[in-house]
Amino acid sequence: MNELREQLKWLQKIIYFDEQDYLREKANDKEVLQEIINKAEGLLDQTNVEREQFFLYGTLGNLYRVKEEPDHAIHYLYRVLELASPDSIEEIITLIRLGEAYKYQDEHDKALKLFEKALLNCYEFEPGYLDFAFQHKGKCLMEMGRISEAMEAFQGALAIRKDNGDQDLIDSTEKAIDYLMNLGEGHE
Repeated sequence: MNELREQLKWLQKIIYFDEQDYLREKANDKEVLQEIINKAEGLLDQTNVEREQFFLYGTLGNLYRVKEEPDHAIHYLYRVLELASPDSIEEIITLIRLGEAYKYQDEHDKALKLFEKALLNCYEFEPGYLDFAFQHKGKCLMEMGRISEAMEAFQGALAIRKDNGDQDLIDSTEKAIDYLMNLGEGHE
C-alpha cells in the first residue's frame, strides 16, 4: 500500500489539463497509468480492510477517469459512496469525483446534480470542500455551454481560494476563468 501511495505522489508528472478539451485531466503516459491501476486492483483483491478498500476504490475511480474510461470510474466510485458515511467529508469528495466521472461520460446533467448535492452538503456539514464543488460545477457548466452560470461558479471558487491563500488552487481557477472567457467570445 505504501508503494502505491508513493507512486500516486508522482502521478502529477504525467497528468495534464487538456486545453483542447475543456481542461479535462488526461495522462500523457497511459502505460504508467495502467501499471498503477494494475497495482491498485491487485491490492484491492488482497484486502478486506474497509479503510483500505475505501482508499483503493477512490483511487481507481480517479485513475480510470483520467484514463478516459468513465464506466470503470463510475463503478469504483459508487463502491466508495457505499462505504462513505452520509453527510461526511468522504461523501462530499466522492460526490465530486463521481460527478467528474459522469462529466467524462458526457452525462452532464447527472454530473451537475452530483455537484449540486456536494455543494449542499458543504453548506450544511463541511465547508472545507466548497471551493472544489464550485470549481467542478463550473467546469461542468462550461462544457454545457452555460457560460454565465459557469463564471458564477468559478467566481465562488476563486473567492474562497483567495481567502485560503492556496496559490496553486487560485491559479487553477484563474486558468479555468481564462479558458471560459475565450469560450464565451466564441459564443457571442
